[in-house]
Amino acid sequence: MAMTLPGNDGSEPDVMVEINTTPLIDVMLVLLIMLILTIPIQTHAVKLDMPNGASAPPPKPPEVVQIDVDFDGTITWNGTVVPDRAALESKLAAVAAEADQPELHLRPNRLVAYRSVAEVMASAQRLGVTKIGLVGNEQFMP
Repeated sequence: MAMTLPGNDGSEPDVMVEINTTPLIDVMLVLLIMLILTIPIQTHAVKLDMPNGASAPPPKPPEVVQIDVDFDGTITWNGTVVPDRAALESKLAAVAAEADQPELHLRPNRLVAYRSVAEVMASAQRLGVTKIGLVGNEQFMP
């Protein structure tokens, strides 16, 4: 006894309607590998004109002026107390008048009002001091 299926009368075999995708995947992978091999390698280079020969000896280290602003607004210039704003501005004007200006290192106390520090910086800028930096900023980081 043989079993008969609908649409299959036994005279002709059924046609397979599914496509075999394995060779297509193989071809796709080969093409992908060929594409990867033919892409040029990207080089990230920065062209610099480097000096050749011996360089000049480094210049002398710059003179440093330490300005401290205490918690109550007291200003010290290299450890000596500056009595008032006019004395500070005269010292800043003397620094600005020099050809090779010394570096001003401004070190505010953690508890000082910002106004006091901003006044010192504004005076230095107004008088023409160009080399000024804040020292000790790590104390303000949480």
